[in-house]
Amino acid sequence: MVKDTKLYDVLGISPSANENEIRKAYRKLALQYHPDKNPNTGDKFKEISHAYEVLSDSHKRDSYDKYGEEGGGDEGFSPEDIFARFFGGFGGSQRRSQPSGPKKGKDMVHILKVSLEDLYKGKISKLALQKNVLCSKCEGRGGKEGAVKTCTTCNGVGVRLITRQIGPMIQQIQQPCTECQGEGEIIREKDRCKTCQGKKVVSERKFIEVPIDKGMRDQQKITFTEEADQAPGIIPGDLIIVLQEKEHPRFKRKNDDLFYEAKIDLLSALAGGSFNIQHLDDRVLVVSILPGEVIRPGDLKVIANEGMPSYRHHDKGNLYVRFEVEFPPANWTTDSEQLSLLEGVLPPRPQLPYYDPSFVVEEASLSNLDARQRERAESGEANGMDEDDELHGGHRTGVQCAQQ
Repeated sequence: MVKDTKLYDVLGISPSANENEIRKAYRKLALQYHPDKNPNTGDKFKEISHAYEVLSDSHKRDSYDKYGEEGGGDEGFSPEDIFARFFGGFGGSQRRSQPSGPKKGKDMVHILKVSLEDLYKGKISKLALQKNVLCSKCEGRGGKEGAVKTCTTCNGVGVRLITRQIGPMIQQIQQPCTECQGEGEIIREKDRCKTCQGKKVVSERKFIEVPIDKGMRDQQKITFTEEADQAPGIIPGDLIIVLQEKEHPRFKRKNDDLFYEAKIDLLSALAGGSFNIQHLDDRVLVVSILPGEVIRPGDLKVIANEGMPSYRHHDKGNLYVRFEVEFPPANWTTDSEQLSLLEGVLPPRPQLPYYDPSFVVEEASLSNLDARQRERAESGEANGMDEDDELHGGHRTGVQCAQQ
């Protein structure tokens, strides 16, 4: 039995309410009666904050239950500080050295790899996570009702100050309390909860659905409020899903634009034709090249409004196409008539430049590279060669001077 139920009535809960029920009641009422939302409910907001200030603290609540408001009052509390700390802020006045309301726990971050197709079309991705939740058997107490006792060695702080004297100096070291193992509470072995073994939380596998909207980008975050690990006396942190875009075999993305490498044959590049692009939404774009348009190797063209959809608005960017022209194999024809036809269709060869008669003009022929020549050529292109290397096969030569 409690001596006074006034503070319980203010929050609309029973005297047997647990920590979670007190917290949920305060959250609901504080948001409803906050002066920023309802300027005329300042007094009501103070009553709600005062009730939560007392009932959320186990020591103050015990004193209130036994002696009423005379035993559980706190003249120095600030309603705005309580509200700010509860909802993850820092408070304005900072009059107490330690906040009495529950703190927010650490956020949980998870990387989710997604394909470019998923970011183009949108998707609901199912994710399985392992997280800590309050033990339902003991309601997060760690043992049966009244079994949890504050550690008298550290007064519930969980740490002790050890004083050491080193010569004329005195050193204080903070160490975890060995009596309660840094927990601040002690539960006798026989009174521990059989489900959580006194840890107050159990591990639970939870499935969540992550909505991937069209146009989302690499490293974009999706937040699930208060879905991180639970622990007694704290507000769970947020679960933050960070999207990681996987590399695509056909497309490159830059903001809302897509880039595609298209390989076409020489005939299509010169006389027109068509090629296909398999898009990210299972459509196939049939792209036409106009006769006589002439596509050169490395040319860049654009297909408007076929890029990525923008986030939220879904306006599409552009699809840029860079061309690689595939030439026919060596000696594809030796027929002189076909070559003559080709000469008659293509533009004429350019005239060779005129050289002064003082120049010696000689004929030279091309040949294919062998393995050694190819390796040497590629090495030279990558690193550069000086004149001596080029002239003497990569070995420097010097002129020896003989002195008599």
